[in-house]
Amino acid sequence: QVHLVESGGGLVQAGGSLRLSCAASGRIDGRYAMGWFRQAPGEERAFVAAIRWSSGREYYADSVKGRFVISRDNAQNTVYLQMNSLVPEDTAVYFCAQNRRGILSAGLTYYSASQVYDYWGQGTQVTVSS
Repeated sequence: QVHLVESGGGLVQAGGSLRLSCAASGRIDGRYAMGWFRQAPGEERAFVAAIRWSSGREYYADSVKGRFVISRDNAQNTVYLQMNSLVPEDTAVYFCAQNRRGILSAGLTYYSASQVYDYWGQGTQVTVSS
């Protein structure tokens, strides 16, 4: 069992930035991937970004590409989501998740699916005011 703990959410004005962190309770194996999803009120959980732990290969939803950056700290077993140029539509609860399946051929389509993630954090609220 692994615990994922998100932090860094809060209230920010449109155009501002936030950096989310997600700390894992144990070592993140090189075969794993970490993802960020978000869920706005009344909507389904949506993919934001993912990163392969060993290679650092990044994947992004079109809605955040060019504004958000996912990164990792291997030593700290932590994944980050730097969010820039925030807009009110980014308001949501943000969740980090861990995929342990080590699918070598996996790409954006695979990592965009919430069902391929094995563990989830509790989420952190991000609110962007206009």
